[in-house]
Amino acid sequence: MINDEGVTVDLYIPRKCAWTNKLITAKDHASVQLNIGHLNEEGQYNGQFTTFALTGKVRAMGEADSAIDTMWKKKQAEASA
Repeated sequence: MINDEGVTVDLYIPRKCAWTNKLITAKDHASVQLNIGHLNEEGQYNGQFTTFALTGKVRAMGEADSAIDTMWKKKQAEASA
């Protein structure tokens, strides 16, 4: 919820899994959120990053590595287009 001053005042803001688009509940202690840094042409971190959140179920099924790889390739294709 946002107050009159435009500040978010909620105590808990749920996250969504980037792979399944399902909400990550507060009790999903196996979920992770990864910030992948962007590099410039010289291979140095430029201060920008992309965030991916994954549920514990995706990690338990062993699909997290392929999910991140697929989402990152899609993100790169969108950026170059």
